[in-house]
Amino acid sequence: MSRPQRRSKFLEQVRHVIRRKGYSIRTEEAYVSWIKRFILFHNKRHPKEMGPSEVEAFLTYLAVDSNVAASTQNQALQAILFLYREVLHQPLEVSLDFLRAKRPKRLPTVLTRKEAQQVLDAMHGVPKLVVQILYGSGLRLLEALRLRVKDVDFEQRQIIVRDGKGAKDRVTILPECLIPTFQEHLRRVKIIHARDLDRGYGCVYLPHALERKSPNAHREWIWQYVFPASKLSRDPRTGALRRHHLHESVVQRAVRRAAQLAGISKRVTPHTFRHSFATHLLEAGYDIRTVQELLGHKDVKTTMIYTHVMNRGPYAVRSPLDGL
Repeated sequence: MSRPQRRSKFLEQVRHVIRRKGYSIRTEEAYVSWIKRFILFHNKRHPKEMGPSEVEAFLTYLAVDSNVAASTQNQALQAILFLYREVLHQPLEVSLDFLRAKRPKRLPTVLTRKEAQQVLDAMHGVPKLVVQILYGSGLRLLEALRLRVKDVDFEQRQIIVRDGKGAKDRVTILPECLIPTFQEHLRRVKIIHARDLDRGYGCVYLPHALERKSPNAHREWIWQYVFPASKLSRDPRTGALRRHHLHESVVQRAVRRAAQLAGISKRVTPHTFRHSFATHLLEAGYDIRTVQELLGHKDVKTTMIYTHVMNRGPYAVRSPLDGL
């Protein structure tokens, strides 16, 4: 009979600090995983006994031997900086010198309007509505799945994205053609919420500060997820039985299947519809700064990448062959 695996007291301390800081469960799992890998890489030495040189060696190993992406290496760096700053209270003051992973310059995959419609026509149910929001409003997949009822404003035809990438809020458009479908969807969700309340459930996850200030808010309709999961599940932190939002894999599988049925010869993911949203707005003549605001990009240079994949060809240049 195998013994139950004991959890590291040190990593439990890391988890405690992460939760006290109010970080998300995804950040917690990622940070703990990277800190564990850092410790194992140095033969289980305690981080207190290590410093910048060991951190540099680990990050260089990730780039050279593990061949990780730049974003992955940066996440590892942030986890280790958090460890030394917030857990050990020994911030790494010196500038770290390590080989950085190369950030590839890739152009986004974009669907034509016809292709987007073909994929949507091959979809149905809740996943279809989610993807319509991605394409119609320019949301990232998790931004759509984390929407709360209060974030959808039918009167002003807008969606408020809370705590998006970079911990920023922003406002984007709600397609008018989706309003009847969206309202009918919320009517069905409200029935599910009412049944959960009758069964003694009906709670939803709220950020810790809000949960302390408004102890009953987690049962209120306005705080429920717009796209709830089909089943109740245990909160990995508290053990409470709750209805979380729909898992992203449900939408990812539905998009992949629909693209195959539509015969689209491109790699199509939910994020492709956000790319298509931006590109089609620029093709329609909307100002790039407006598109930047709708997407929530910090730098307009990020938005400018879509000018390279517009339907007019790169840089809107007409080939000399077309003039013959």
